[in-house]
Amino acid sequence: MKRLFLLTAFAVAAIAAPASADNWPQWRGPKNDGHSAEQGIPTEWGPDKNIVWKLKMPGQGSSTPAIWGKQIFITSADGDDIVLMCVGTDGKEQWKQVLSNTGKLKYKGGEGNDASASCTTDGKHVWTFVGNGKLACYTVAGKAVWDLDLQKYGKFGIQFGCHWTPVLFKDKLYAQVMHRGAQILVAFDAATGKEVWKVNRPGYSKGESPDTYASAFLWEGEGGPLLVAHGNDYCTAHKLEDGAEVWRVAALNPSNNGAWRFVSCPLVLSDLIVVPSCKNGPTVALNPVGAKGTIDPENKAEQWRINYTPDVVAPIRIGEVVYFTGDGPFTAVEAKTGKQLYKEQLTKGIHRAQIVTADGKIYVTGIGGATDVVQAGKEFKKIGTNTLPDTLYASPAVADGRIYIRGWGYLWAIGNK
Repeated sequence: MKRLFLLTAFAVAAIAAPASADNWPQWRGPKNDGHSAEQGIPTEWGPDKNIVWKLKMPGQGSSTPAIWGKQIFITSADGDDIVLMCVGTDGKEQWKQVLSNTGKLKYKGGEGNDASASCTTDGKHVWTFVGNGKLACYTVAGKAVWDLDLQKYGKFGIQFGCHWTPVLFKDKLYAQVMHRGAQILVAFDAATGKEVWKVNRPGYSKGESPDTYASAFLWEGEGGPLLVAHGNDYCTAHKLEDGAEVWRVAALNPSNNGAWRFVSCPLVLSDLIVVPSCKNGPTVALNPVGAKGTIDPENKAEQWRINYTPDVVAPIRIGEVVYFTGDGPFTAVEAKTGKQLYKEQLTKGIHRAQIVTADGKIYVTGIGGATDVVQAGKEFKKIGTNTLPDTLYASPAVADGRIYIRGWGYLWAIGNK
């Protein structure tokens, strides 16, 4: 389901201007890999401990805070509307704009709504997406710049809503629009919303496979940059100038299961891309430098393939270890070989938020309000568990010495006092 969600998904894979370590400008942080360069952030908190402030939310939402300087940007339900909110780092609302009054306020199972996609910002503009198809750009002062409807490429057909993350890189915004009514990649001019190019991105397209809940990412390595798209049983890389395909990871649905659908996103690093699948399927790691054609066990670009995958939460790498979490064990493997280092239990519960790391600590947040803190390393060491009285689907954001956690009830600012 939304597992889908996680999707908190509207984030971006790169930003239009360099960000300092103090900013969290997109879904998974400055480099879109879940890492923060902050030091000394809290490892302990609770309703009455290390809470700098909390702000009541106007309604349900799961977008991860995008933070630049003294401003925080999130989307939320507000009555019958979906809104874009700007909150100051002092905990006070600065402005609010209605994005849609036709957005869906709840999907099957109650896990998500059309305020699940995260914003991205470069400190001058904010780009945001609503699950009914609206893609929009605003100034950081709240002035509308442009908007368009992604349903112009085909009426949305997907079980649990569209929560994709458009990718901002330099002056372009890239989107994968992948559902039962369309399987395409599109590039837009970020300043105007004008379409630059559009290409078909074919896949298995049987059963649930076209229902894509994962998001695109930007790979910046030797021979790049490339746009990495994930969904419909494949992970593919594309040239930025025209969308031409460079490589394709195959055999992610080895039995051609018609109930396959991708939610978890790849971990995209300059020297390693880790590609999950779903439903206890495979995870594949590849060296993207010089990779071409079909990536499978016969292609030298494939580094390893293991019979384990997260279903929702994307992998994260710290040093030479890759970490995974699902609704069960927290798992660590060697980044070079995929060899399992450990598999241990965290606080029992469902995980939809992405893993975040800072100062050698790993933060794993569950929807029930608990965040487990684990020491990074080849041996498992749990530092503690911190619980908030809220429902937490959004991924934590780290900026300027604080952890910001957006719940269905409140936006929480956590800092050492």
